[in-house]
Parts: sequence; structure tokens; C-alpha cells
Amino acid sequence: MTDRSEATTVLIVEDEDHLADLYAEYLTDQYDVRTAYGGQQAINELDATVDLVLLDRRMPVVSGNEVLATIEEQGIDVQVAMVTAVDPDFDIIDLGVDDYVVKPVSKGTLRNVVDRLETISKYNEQRRKLTAKKLKRNVLEVEKTRPELTNSERFTALEGEIDRLEADVEELAESLEERQITRGN
Repeated sequence: MTDRSEATTVLIVEDEDHLADLYAEYLTDQYDVRTAYGGQQAINELDATVDLVLLDRRMPVVSGNEVLATIEEQGIDVQVAMVTAVDPDFDIIDLGVDDYVVKPVSKGTLRNVVDRLETISKYNEQRRKLTAKKLKRNVLEVEKTRPELTNSERFTALEGEIDRLEADVEELAESLEERQITRGN
């Protein structure tokens, strides 16, 4: 995303100020970054403009799990990566997170997590658009004659949009597969 107004907004939630600031430094050049130095501040910062949350799990007063519960209860549409010193156990299966990263976290790892989640978000959005366009095409193919479809500039444009979206979705899927292989999954 080249336009800063369209940059993905990342909320870093970390009770250790130096880590929160370090993570922000890792990401500021590419993303719109906000920092919350604890769970309650994170809850106060959460709104529709946040795209992605990097969430510490173990924090005093309001834990990462409590922040996650608030996100789920309020139906906030945001991707969450748990970035924590808590080693994963089978409880993460039911945890409503999109990724789980164990500290210490390098700049490269953190950027890869954010990049991957941003790509997943783009993939899902493009798939949604593609499905909507295909449904419209299908309705028109049932309701209109072949000559009507062939002579319609709008239908031809729709088919072009579908082709473009299919190519975009395929490219994003390949990118995600490469990222999974790189991560070792």
C-alpha cells in the first residue's frame, strides 16, 4: 500500500514499553502504527480503523486473553497475532487469533507476520469480490440470451473484472503458500 491513507493500521499491545516501542519502530515505515501499553489502553484504542492487532498475552490488570474476548464480544473485524513469551499449548486451538508468535521476536519475523496477515486480508477481500461478481454473471447468464450477453459492453466488462480478480486471488494464494513454506508450516 503506497498511499499512507490506505496503509494497514497495526495496533501493538504490549505492557513492556521498550518492546512496544521497538515493535513500532520495526513497522512504522510501512504501516500506520498505534501503540497501547497495556490491555485497558488497547480496549480503548480498538475501533473500526484498526486492521491488525499484535497482542501480548500475559499483561497485568487486563490480559491479552481479555482483550481478545473484548474484540470477539464487540464483533470488531480485526486480525490478531498473539506475540507473547507464553509457549503455545493446545489451548491455542480455541484461541481466536490468526497467528501465534513466541518472543523474542526479530524485526524480520514481526514484519513477516504482519505482511502475511495483510496478504490474508487482501486475499479474503478479493475472494469476496470475486464471488459477488460471479454470482451476478451467473444470474445474467440464466436470465439473458447469448446474443444479449455478447452485445453487452457491461457484461464484457464484468467478465474482464472476473478474470482480473481470479488472477489477483491466484497470485495472493501463491504468495501465501510461499510464506507458509518459508515459515516452515
